[in-house]
Amino acid sequence: MTFLFVSQAPLEKLQAYKRRMGWSFPWVSSAHTDFNSDLGFSSSEEQTREWVAPMVEQLPLVVAKNVASTGTDLVGYLTQAFGFSAFVRDDGAVYHTYSTTGRGVEFLMGYYPILDHAPKGRDEGEAWQVWIRPHDEYDSQE
Repeated sequence: MTFLFVSQAPLEKLQAYKRRMGWSFPWVSSAHTDFNSDLGFSSSEEQTREWVAPMVEQLPLVVAKNVASTGTDLVGYLTQAFGFSAFVRDDGAVYHTYSTTGRGVEFLMGYYPILDHAPKGRDEGEAWQVWIRPHDEYDSQE
């Protein structure tokens, strides 16, 4: 079994961030491919504008935070979603066996089961996931 991460950013950018974070897992780029779109994790700007327009006022605060940190606009940010997929190779052929996104990927977030058992649970309120950031962006006093 191989566990790896896929992102649409150019490989050089991914590798630089990987070094900054001190990560060692395999991370590949799907830049200039249809991989993310084929799995339903990416959409065009037109598709994104269509689905986000009726709900733009109800988006959680974390969306604005993430938009600002990625250096794009709201539509550009929302064209890319996160997800989890599984594939199997059988006699040289590769088959897509499973994909999920949204709440379906929480099993990868080791901190959620811990918080879910705390007296106040996640206790995020309106600041849902706003507190999450790279380890080198926390103030040493926190």
